[in-house]
Amino acid sequence: MPASADKVHAALTSEQYWKDRIEQIGGPGASLKSVTVGNGTIDVVMTQAVPEEQLPSAVTAFKKGDLIIERTESWGPFDGTHADGTFGATVEGAPARITGTTTLDATVDATTIALAGTTEVKVPIFGGKIEAMISEQVLSLIDNEQDFTGNWIAAQASS
Repeated sequence: MPASADKVHAALTSEQYWKDRIEQIGGPGASLKSVTVGNGTIDVVMTQAVPEEQLPSAVTAFKKGDLIIERTESWGPFDGTHADGTFGATVEGAPARITGTTTLDATVDATTIALAGTTEVKVPIFGGKIEAMISEQVLSLIDNEQDFTGNWIAAQASS
């Protein structure tokens, strides 16, 4: 990300950032359930939905209706060069779960955010296929969120 690490962390720990993000890229019916801001930290719980018509048949075979996803994200304090975080997601009415960790690191002229996580779907036969689909969707969503973050920081600097 082309912004400084302190600006990226300030955005990620800003309640307004999360309100704007869920409004602009959260999708249909997306909402913030809670935002708890501490001293340079934040814990966020949000709900997002994937409409049934956008789901692959492997998912709709065991889950009818829209896919309602509750996501969590937390960021710890920034020490000038580094901050740690966590993320997670569960799917309403389905045995699917995503968990992971995030790190934010300052580099010479940019900021690196790295994620490491696991996707687990406990569905016989189809579980692996669904895990791959969910992982692909989450990675696409994260790319969109990273783009949003860079644009949001740039907009804040120019206002």
